[in-house]
Amino acid sequence: MATLKYSRQRESIKEFLMTRKDHPTADVVYENMKKIYSNISLGTVYRNLSLLSDIGEIQKLSSFGGADHFDGCVTPHCHFICTDCGQVLDLETDDMNRLMEKSVKNFSGKITGYDLRFFGLCPRCITHR
Repeated sequence: MATLKYSRQRESIKEFLMTRKDHPTADVVYENMKKIYSNISLGTVYRNLSLLSDIGEIQKLSSFGGADHFDGCVTPHCHFICTDCGQVLDLETDDMNRLMEKSVKNFSGKITGYDLRFFGLCPRCITHR
């Protein structure tokens, strides 16, 4: 694979995602990048998000019932999706290694990763009911 040419905009997108815990959509990333690069296009943001995801520097979270969300944290972790407001949150779990060990014991193939998602109501939606 060819060496990837450095891009200030791509680096800024990655740095922005690393500071966020709310898993923004491409539109949110775009609005924030416009503050830094007034001439940046939505297409440029989408292309860079796709590239960063393809090379494993960010996570693209699809199938959340709407727009894709992006996560700057690439270490294995779980996500919680609020079924009311659609917010995507990291869900800290201590026993993921134990779950992986149990899964490997019951499967003759090779597991290379996981994507565990929980659904329900976030704390904000619970308090507003």
